[in-house]
Amino acid sequence: MACSAALDDRKLIDGHGRAIRYLRISVTDRCDLRCRYCMAEEMTFLPRSELLSLEEIALIAERFITRGVRKIRLTGGEPLVRRDMIELARRLGRQVGTGLDEITLTTNGTRLADHAEALAEAGVRRINVSLDSRDPETFRYITRHGQIDRVLAGIAAAKAAGLAVKINMVALKGLNEDEIAPMLEWAVAEGHDLTLIETMPLGAIEEDRADRFLPLPEVLARLRSAFDLIGDAHVSGGPARYLRVAGTATRLGLISPLTSNFCATCNRVRLSTDGKLHMCLGHDDSVDLRAAIREGGLAAVDLAIDTALGRKPERHDFNIVRGAAPAVARHMSVTGG
Repeated sequence: MACSAALDDRKLIDGHGRAIRYLRISVTDRCDLRCRYCMAEEMTFLPRSELLSLEEIALIAERFITRGVRKIRLTGGEPLVRRDMIELARRLGRQVGTGLDEITLTTNGTRLADHAEALAEAGVRRINVSLDSRDPETFRYITRHGQIDRVLAGIAAAKAAGLAVKINMVALKGLNEDEIAPMLEWAVAEGHDLTLIETMPLGAIEEDRADRFLPLPEVLARLRSAFDLIGDAHVSGGPARYLRVAGTATRLGLISPLTSNFCATCNRVRLSTDGKLHMCLGHDDSVDLRAAIREGGLAAVDLAIDTALGRKPERHDFNIVRGAAPAVARHMSVTGG
């Protein structure tokens, strides 16, 4: 018991002096969409036997909370395709206000209408919805088969349930760049925040990401000609920097891993659905927490976490070059968005 207590007292500080306060958990690598910049059209998903159980996810998450994590985000894939996800949200939601500041969710919104009230009851107070277009045809093209009406209904249900909604929009050259300003107008009208994201070179896809890369400084320059954007000191716990649309409560977030590296303030690690702890989104290195918890229990998990912190790199090496291989082999759906 004394050994366990000593391990619990070890704060999560990486080898570069950064405090880790944010854990992102991918509860599944499966998704009911096939977004072109994220996935290949024909995906091979992990066998269910290789996934962490709900109990294992909860125990690992609770260990991180004990050691100083203040925010947990549940992601996928699409987290709401996992049947026991709401039960996990309830269990972690009971930690909010004690060890945890908040539990949040990133979703594509397709199943949100069915689960919004349950998420709010579980203790989730805000969610991110990935939405790259509100045009039905463009949305169907990007997602390969998605129906925008289902997503918009999910967003409406989340708003009705009292959840704060932030829209995540990947900026894609020649595909949705003309929809960015209208998306911000819509977000203002609906009372949502909007975060724009540069496409990232994760996993092999059919298209060359260089053809779709849209630098956010260019996007921001265009938006400034149409909106009065003022600086905002808001901090969400993630990598976004924020502006606010003057006269409104809507914030515009910018996540620019290629044009404005944010690694110096990185405060997060990612747990994949098969139990790998990824120290950096842009590196393949990981530590196996599934093996640790199954072979040595929570004491082994603590030791594995310590190992991971010592190996967390200083920064990612993202680069978008025509014809280049992706920075890492795994797709975003494996690590969690």
